[in-house]
Amino acid sequence: MNRYPLWKNLLVLIAIVGGGLIALPNIYGDDPAVLISREGQGEISEMEADSARRALAVAGIEILGARQRGNSLLIRFDSVEAQLSARDLLNEQFGPVYSLALDLVPRTPDWMAALGLKPMSLGLDLRGGVHFLFEVNTDMVVAKRVEGYADDFSRRLREEGIRRTVQPLDGAVRVELRRREDLDRAEDLLAEIEPDLTYDSGFDGEGAWITATLGDARLRELRDNAVSKNITILRNRVNELGVAEPLVQRQGLERIVVQLPGVQDPEMAARILGSTATVEFRMTCYEENALDADRLGRAPLGCELQYHTEGYPILLRRVVIADGGQLVDARQGFDENGQPAVHVNLAARGADAMLEATQENLNRPMGVLFIETKRELDERGETVIREEKTVISDAIIRGVFSSRFQITGLNVVEARDLALLLRAGALEAPIFKVEERTVGPSLGQDNIDQGMRAILVGLFLVVLFISVYYRVFGMIATMALAANMVLIVALLSLLQASLTLPGIAGIVLTVG
Repeated sequence: MNRYPLWKNLLVLIAIVGGGLIALPNIYGDDPAVLISREGQGEISEMEADSARRALAVAGIEILGARQRGNSLLIRFDSVEAQLSARDLLNEQFGPVYSLALDLVPRTPDWMAALGLKPMSLGLDLRGGVHFLFEVNTDMVVAKRVEGYADDFSRRLREEGIRRTVQPLDGAVRVELRRREDLDRAEDLLAEIEPDLTYDSGFDGEGAWITATLGDARLRELRDNAVSKNITILRNRVNELGVAEPLVQRQGLERIVVQLPGVQDPEMAARILGSTATVEFRMTCYEENALDADRLGRAPLGCELQYHTEGYPILLRRVVIADGGQLVDARQGFDENGQPAVHVNLAARGADAMLEATQENLNRPMGVLFIETKRELDERGETVIREEKTVISDAIIRGVFSSRFQITGLNVVEARDLALLLRAGALEAPIFKVEERTVGPSLGQDNIDQGMRAILVGLFLVVLFISVYYRVFGMIATMALAANMVLIVALLSLLQASLTLPGIAGIVLTVG
């Protein structure tokens, strides 16, 4: 009955056998695991691995195995409860120099892994994890840009000897001139600085005024750029978390969806992703009395009144030497006294400014200002944006330095989080969590079990019907249907595509 040549039959057989081999890793499932890596990117030694095994054995936590994965140590467990207990224990054992991440690793045999065979990736609804919806506060980007325009205008008019008052408004800058005769010259200067703004002017008593307004196209561009840059920064932060198959995408005009399959610590993920923390390095106004400024409630000209984490007032210069946006690397570690610290590396522009500042201010204090933007509810129940600033360090400059130095004054958790945030980059605009959903590993497994039952029941009913109704031809169709399912799973595994609940529904429909 088979009229096809031998090579075609062999081709079909090879495709089915090869597809079955590629799909085979999917039957083994996953094990909960803890991944231990050194903060400084060094390799975990065999002595450290033995220390971890002994600590877990003493605590009565059984492990399925431990092996090196790159520079990290991967320890597998038979349950999520054991995984979480081990994470807490190892955190205490190894301390802040090490980074611990929760993971789910496939049980694929070594010979399959050696062939490069992997199970298909599972989506958030099957593997478990967290779903965040963030909203970007683009109004703050516009406000900062307007303040930048106001500073540029004020500086240029001052250089030209034009008496003025410059005031940033909502999407515009208003310049009030003391003398009418300065209007034309001032308007030409402003248009030269920012030709893209829309200018309006007029006279007011003995003086004159100019209003520079951002057009609708410019406002849209600022807002779009802020959201796009935030998406890039969030992807960097997700990469720092070590999450496989994450989803970071835009939703609407000012919202970003982040899905992190396999993440089992939503609080830590939300803190890292949503944090707007950054740092600024400034010289202190050492010649002024901070206690007097605190008592009077105002700072001297060119200074800004801030408070140390220990509560005492400090006067900082308004001029920023460098900030978090100019850092190219940041690593958690310890200072010479054994206290938590963040070792930072500045980019060229920031390093030049830091070198100049330290050369001119030897044996004078420099402040490190920690800045975090928070959203709170006021007494009327309305949402307000508040910027929280705290001086975390005001150390004396003992030597000249430029690109490499350290930030102290933090605890272990703050040092770890700040190092991660500085490595990933500062957000262009603050983001705030609008929605959070957590899918536990057990719920994800329930979804998988129910999906598999649906596929098996559907397959059984189809096989039963066509076998009874079509007899021999029905059995042939059944084998073709089974081969089709194997090839679908093999293709998903080969492409490392994510399988979700809708994907399982599609397979059920394919079965019939």
